Amino acid sequence: MNEEVRVRFAPSPTGNLHIGGAHTALFNWLWARHTGGKFVLRIEDSDRERSTKEFEESIYLGLRWLGLLWDEGPEVGGPHGPYRQSERLDIYHNYAEKLLNDGLAYREGEAIIFRVIPGEVVSFDDIVYGHIEVKSETLKDIVLIKSDGMPTYNYAVVIDDFTMGITHVIRGEDHIANTPKQILLYKAFGWDIPQFAHLPMILGKDKKKLSKRHGATNVLEYKDMGFLPEALFNFLSLLGWSPGNDREIFFIQEAIEWFDIKDVNKRAAVFDMDKLRHINQEHIKLMDPQSRLEAVKPFWKALGLPFEQHDPQYLAKVLEIMEGRGQTLRELAEYTDYFLTFEPVKARVDREYVETSKDILRPFCEEMIKLPQWDTKTLEEFARRWSEERQVPLKKIAMPLRILLTGTKVSPGIFEVIELLGPEETKKRLAYWEIL
Repeated sequence: MNEEVRVRFAPSPTGNLHIGGAHTALFNWLWARHTGGKFVLRIEDSDRERSTKEFEESIYLGLRWLGLLWDEGPEVGGPHGPYRQSERLDIYHNYAEKLLNDGLAYREGEAIIFRVIPGEVVSFDDIVYGHIEVKSETLKDIVLIKSDGMPTYNYAVVIDDFTMGITHVIRGEDHIANTPKQILLYKAFGWDIPQFAHLPMILGKDKKKLSKRHGATNVLEYKDMGFLPEALFNFLSLLGWSPGNDREIFFIQEAIEWFDIKDVNKRAAVFDMDKLRHINQEHIKLMDPQSRLEAVKPFWKALGLPFEQHDPQYLAKVLEIMEGRGQTLRELAEYTDYFLTFEPVKARVDREYVETSKDILRPFCEEMIKLPQWDTKTLEEFARRWSEERQVPLKKIAMPLRILLTGTKVSPGIFEVIELLGPEETKKRLAYWEIL
């Protein structure tokens, strides 16, 4: 590629960064990183009534959480600023005056309108959708500057993309209808037309347009739900693109290496929450113990669990023996509560169940607690031997033991749990239930 690739993500700060916007930003960012180009962030805040600073900040937070750092734009600067439309009004007015002077636009009151000449075929080769052409007579004259002095979307975007040197316009397929109008403006100015790549629509599993009922729309809600940014990045990458060889789990650096905008397909992508959860679970498994621990801590804190009272090595081991249980960090925090404190176990266990378990558990636990060694292998061998000698099925020991120590029917192997809790804590819990 001879010229430097320059792409942009241009959100309106009239809402948070949602999944559709994050998907568009991600594909732009990937193409810039793959080609060694530049990723520009531009804030399209020409809707003065609905645009807010809070939404703008939320967009920055969402992009940064996903790792989509911009090379030029608000907060980082760059040679083609300003990067907010509200700060570029003089630029829009100057170019509109040029079209007026050239006789290509006319005034209607305070508004400036571009005249569309019939009889022209407007065509472009979309990288994703292929050749598209439209007859100019199907297009209305294009408002450039509204009577309130603000530019329209179709006008401002052309001025911004040209003056910022954008080479590839990568955006949602809902913008295909805008492209012929924008091309007419490029031609009117005598400017080179960028390459267009329109991304497939994202649908819910019911094949309807993505909405809140299909899953949270604000990217930062996924953070709060316990999704890893690299997992959401991985999942969003797969909406309309594939690295090939049925690869489903990959890291950001691998996506940069493999991504090519020409490989994006135009078939509508399906936002499948189950698939996202699966991908997140796989990324949690791939984390090193220390990173996983740091990621789970805020969720223990939110649940009011006293993780600070425990040794970090113990906590890391707790998460390690969960062996992939829990598809989100929040679930992992919830599923491990009994390792951090006995209180939730007390709240979950029915006293009647304890009474029905005492006769079998008491003789077993009295011998178990005297074992000279306290590791999973020793505990398991003892339990098998004891159950054979007494002719008591092992599950009649293991399940009540699991419930009384963890408050749940599902956990890692109960003897792994007992090893980790240690003899003192195990003894304390059994004594509470009057088993010992």
